[in-house]
Amino acid sequence: MAEKDRRDEDDNGRLESERLDDAVDDDADELVSRGGTATRERTKTDSADSRKTKTEPGRVGIFGRLGRFFREVVAELRKVIWPTRKELLTYTAVVVVFVAVVLTIVAGLDYAFAKGVLWVFGGSS
Repeated sequence: MAEKDRRDEDDNGRLESERLDDAVDDDADELVSRGGTATRERTKTDSADSRKTKTEPGRVGIFGRLGRFFREVVAELRKVIWPTRKELLTYTAVVVVFVAVVLTIVAGLDYAFAKGVLWVFGGSS
């Protein structure tokens, strides 16, 4: 949605969706004014025709969509604030210490419950 409504400098600040609406409206017979942009009034034949056609003339193929996906992934990765080396080492140390503490607690509980079960059910020790 944000990509669809982005502003284009070539078109004096008009929204891309407005340009697309105007391009469709050029060949329309009946124009209805809404909010400063002309839009074509939808009829039953318009919706029926759009369901009949499987591929639209401006539709992008599978390779175009994959290319756009990877371009968007790279653009998002450039927005990421990567940690410095010092921050990365600090975060890694915190995670390792936390995992060691939790591991010790779980191992102690496991040992205690194992001894408790053997005592209750009469283990051989």
